[in-house]
Amino acid sequence: MNIPVDIHTHRLPQVPGTAIANCYPETFSPQSGGWYSVGIHPWRIGRSGGEHSGVEGAVASRVCGLEELVRHPQVLAVGEAGLDKLADAPMDLQVEVFRCQACLAEEVGKPLVIHLVKAVDELLKVKRDLRPSNPWIIHGFRGKAALVEEYLKHGFYLSFGEKYQEVALCRVPADRLFIETDESEVSIGELYARAAEVRGISPEELGETLRRNVCKVFFKP
Repeated sequence: MNIPVDIHTHRLPQVPGTAIANCYPETFSPQSGGWYSVGIHPWRIGRSGGEHSGVEGAVASRVCGLEELVRHPQVLAVGEAGLDKLADAPMDLQVEVFRCQACLAEEVGKPLVIHLVKAVDELLKVKRDLRPSNPWIIHGFRGKAALVEEYLKHGFYLSFGEKYQEVALCRVPADRLFIETDESEVSIGELYARAAEVRGISPEELGETLRRNVCKVFFKP
């Protein structure tokens, strides 16, 4: 079994199982040996509820069928789910779709991968309300060091991609850290090397630490 060293990518890895490929429900088509996350991105929620009326009906129309997918044995996480004030969907609808996916992650016992833009307060409120026992991971973190401290206080893991603030990367404890390629064309090996240099350790040490984190969060017994 391959352990994924890239926890979030929109590109299928050359070697199946070396990355967690993010899929939307309609694009999930697992390959032998591959690992995946599946969820409803806030950009894909849209405004219209279709034939359903109200927020409750709109949420139901969007999450229908997701539970079956996230129970698939090759799906390691729910997401990316999230909140984004730049997206078209109204925030009340985004919050309810996100809350539904967070509850689903709890139900299936898998971590939640989170896309977040300008909605920290809304995210923290949902987390306080739900009090999840499974890990929540902020993917593609680019915030300042002060925000790192806020997230750590609330129990989040942070995943860094190609672009980030170096001071923020250094503030994250080793056991709360992940690295990802997301949509970048930079290889995961290069991202590991850069992050290791910023943190003042060897790529090998960083790699071993992150493998432990992946096993703990995504392959917990």
